[in-house]
Formats: sequence, structure tokens, C-alpha cells
Amino acid sequence: MRIAFQTFLLLTVVMTQFLPAKMAAAEKRHIIKLTTIAPKGGSFHRSLQRMGQAWREASGGSVELIIYPGGIQGGEAAMVDRMRIKQVQAGLLTTTGLSEIEPAVSGLQFMPMMFQNLSEVDYVSKKLRPKLEKRLRDKGFIALFWADVGWVRFFSRNRVVTPDDLRKTKLFTWAGSTGTADTFRKAGFKVVPLEPEDVLTSMQTGLIDAAPMPPLIALGSQIYTPAPHMLELNWSPLVGALVISREVWEEIPFPIRMEMVKSAGVAGSEIKETGRRENEEAVRTMQEKWGLQVQKVSPEIEALWRREAEGVYEFIRTRIVPTEIFDEVRRQLEEYRKGK
Repeated sequence: MRIAFQTFLLLTVVMTQFLPAKMAAAEKRHIIKLTTIAPKGGSFHRSLQRMGQAWREASGGSVELIIYPGGIQGGEAAMVDRMRIKQVQAGLLTTTGLSEIEPAVSGLQFMPMMFQNLSEVDYVSKKLRPKLEKRLRDKGFIALFWADVGWVRFFSRNRVVTPDDLRKTKLFTWAGSTGTADTFRKAGFKVVPLEPEDVLTSMQTGLIDAAPMPPLIALGSQIYTPAPHMLELNWSPLVGALVISREVWEEIPFPIRMEMVKSAGVAGSEIKETGRRENEEAVRTMQEKWGLQVQKVSPEIEALWRREAEGVYEFIRTRIVPTEIFDEVRRQLEEYRKGK
């Protein structure tokens, strides 16, 4: 009896020391402010809202997600700065913003016409993710999901078919995306760096004449009004990821984090599937309702653009995308194409 009583006392002491700490961890609230250029009320925003609700339920209310959509906190470079100074804790960013954290991410997007179809994008992204996620983690960020919205295409005030046609325009590039701007300049194009929210006004006033963007964004921003021509060329995919501060992430109890990862994966799959579908639907909508003129690309014209893109690959390899990442993307694509 005495041994049993001593054991009881020992367990009581252990539990009284352990339970308060456990209860305090469970009761601590984790407010996660997430910033993104994804428009308010759009399908991406709704997916993030559902993810936030799932996080709240999985954590018993201790994790709260607050979303700032539509770029209301500035461009993506500013969003990354806000995360670094802890004004916000997470961001749904395109490769432009992610490259501000880790340049290797640029290998998923800043290589024009490297990918021939979205299956290749899926394959290479899957192969590169472990390496990219480790580099992001080392820089203080955790990637919770990756997604893309399909192809970037050229929208223009006047008809554009060949690279020389595009050289006659003033071409929008994202402010902060110096790699994209430098690549276009290297190929002889005139670029005007702007924040995405300034594109429509700049097109209306003549500050720019052309803009590379996914049709989904062109529809949402109504860029088709001053720029009624689209070149049906798959220039590059628009890739992004949801990242969260590693410091904030690791403060959340491990079991809750595991549930949050599952919910984030669901949101990422939704955004990718919906984005690709809406990107193609946007072209048809702009054609049927707003008279968008779609310029088809013949094999000869596609070959012309491909030579143009390949002409700046060495510049990209040595100045924009880290050399080992550029080479790995090429190697993975060769592997994929041989296995088809």
C-alpha cells in the first residue's frame, strides 16, 4: 500500500507540473495574418477562407486566420518585407514574391517556353519541391502548398503575333520582378515595371501597350477593354505558394500543425484546379462577351518565339535563375520526355 501511495503522490506531482504548461499551450491564441494579391471574393480567396475555418476548428479556436486580399498591403516585395518585420505572418505569393525570399524558386516560372504543357509543370514542380522547401525553411519560411493557374499570355492594344510585333510595344512587367524585366530588356523589348493594380490605368493612358498575364487575371482586371488582343502562346506558367513564418509556425502545437497542413493541401489543390479551369474559361468569356481577338499561333510562329526564348536562356541561367536550378529543370524535363 505504501508503494502504491508513493506512486500516486509521484504521479500527482508530475501531472500538476505538466498540465498547466499543456493547458497554457492549448489556450494560447495564434493569430495569423495572411496577405495576397488574389482578389477579394474570388475563388482563391474563398479557398483560403475555407482553410482558415478548418484551422479554427482543428485548433479548437486557438488559430485564427485573417486574410488581406487584393494586394491591399502593397506589391509582393512589400508583402515579403511585412512578413520579415512580423506585421503579417503568411502570404499567398507568386514566384515574383517567393524569389524575394529564395531565388531558386524562379526556376518554376522565369524560364519562358521551357515547359511545353502543364503536365511538365506538375512533374518538375514535384521534383523540385523538397529542395525549394528546404531553402525556404532555411530562410525562415514554411511552404504549406504550391499551386499554379496555368499559362501567362500576351494581351495588347494592337495585334501582336511575332516577337518583333511585341518589340514595338511598351511592355508591362511586375515591379520588383527585376529578373523578368532584365530578361525582356536583354531580348530587346521595352519594359515598364508597374504594380499589378496599376496595369489597367496604365494601359488606358498609353503608358503601356502590352502585358503578359494569365487570362484569369486579364478578365478580373478588365484589361481586355483597352487591350482587346491576346496571343495564344503558352509563355510561362504562373506559379505560387502559401508560405508562413517558420517562427510562428513552430509556436503552434505539433498535432494542430498536422491538421493545418492537411487543410492547406486541400486549399492548394482547389486553387490549382480552379485556377487552371478558370484561366481557360476566361478566354472564352472575353471572346464571347467582350470581343477579345485571339491570335492563334502556327507551328512556324511558335518556333520563332521558342528561338527568341532560347536566345536568352544563358542570360537567365547565369543572371536570374541559379545555375544548378536551371540545369536541374532541364534535366528533369529531359527525363520526363524520355519516359513518355
